[in-house]
Amino acid sequence: MKYSIVGSNKTTTREEKAAAYIFIACAALSIIAVVSITAYMIISGTPAIFKVGLVDILFSTTWQPTAGKFGILYIILTSIIGTLFAVLLAVPIGLLTAVALSELVNEKLKKVLKSAIEMLAGIPSVVYGLLGILIINPAMYALEKSIYAGNPHHQMTGGANLIAAILVLVIMILPTLVNVSETALETVPQHLRLSSLALGATKIQTIFKVVIPAAKNGIFSAIVLGVGRAIGEAMAILLVAGNAVKAPWPFNSVRFLTTAIVSEMGYSQGLHRQVLFTIGLVLFVFIMVINIILSRILKKGEEDD
Repeated sequence: MKYSIVGSNKTTTREEKAAAYIFIACAALSIIAVVSITAYMIISGTPAIFKVGLVDILFSTTWQPTAGKFGILYIILTSIIGTLFAVLLAVPIGLLTAVALSELVNEKLKKVLKSAIEMLAGIPSVVYGLLGILIINPAMYALEKSIYAGNPHHQMTGGANLIAAILVLVIMILPTLVNVSETALETVPQHLRLSSLALGATKIQTIFKVVIPAAKNGIFSAIVLGVGRAIGEAMAILLVAGNAVKAPWPFNSVRFLTTAIVSEMGYSQGLHRQVLFTIGLVLFVFIMVINIILSRILKKGEEDD
């Protein structure tokens, strides 16, 4: 049976009608917000493209605002590579942790682990950055010295490099991956597990051949949320990555799209400020494209089921 937006039943109360209109207004507000943000980014980000040139901005590697050079190719590549490796490292760890919580550990230990993971999710990003400075950067510096000692062609970074940024991103997106994946695993019907065990499969075989495939859409949603968190992070990365516009090699100090905006917006002006808005537009398009691609993959997976 189909119903109208506000309901066609005579017993519909005024409260129900009011609630329906409120829900519609909230939905419309969400659409207006997305359209407004998109319009603002386009209006603010396009002037520099016409002044500097799209090719010079996107495909040049030289970032010297005082000289009128605004190439962000290294910044774009750093964001892509950093996000990709952070997700590749975090997904197996997060998924296996979710499997342990959902399928293997007892309830007492599960409560302790879940509380710890939820605390990780609530820690401000700047704290992760400070921990990165105190723990990860010194470790990276020691590794860097052992590899490049006596090499005159390598500029020492003090441990503030791409690897440090990736490790911080991994730690930051793990709570999202674990919580959402665990929820997806727990929604798998119990009779699927029992049927698999009754057919002679071991518990591990049941987990990897029955439970995880049955929860793949929820797990993929966790990956989508993790990617969004990794792409949009700025403060923690600003503290541990070195914030230099260089090629994204493992032991180079690097700059992400988000940190490029944060680090220079405070004192920029004129064309320099307009280019920073263009970087924001590039980041916005980057996130939109990734979300569209991942959403299509997720939708295709749901249709195959």
